[in-house]
Amino acid sequence: MPDFSLWLLLVIIVLAIGFGVVNGFNDAANAIAASVGSRALSPRNAIIVAVISNIVGAATGLAVA
Repeated sequence: MPDFSLWLLLVIIVLAIGFGVVNGFNDAANAIAASVGSRALSPRNAIIVAVISNIVGAATGLAVA
């Protein structure tokens, strides 16, 4: 029975991490909308900045949410 509990815990952890990643991707659109709307950045460059920021934030963030 402890084997089932361990698998359940692992599934919950993976789902929580996946939710955090998806939530971060959704927030990236809100963060770059102003720079694209004001034409300070092209959509391509804004996406590149958002991707790099998400990767760096996920890799170095210690106190997230």
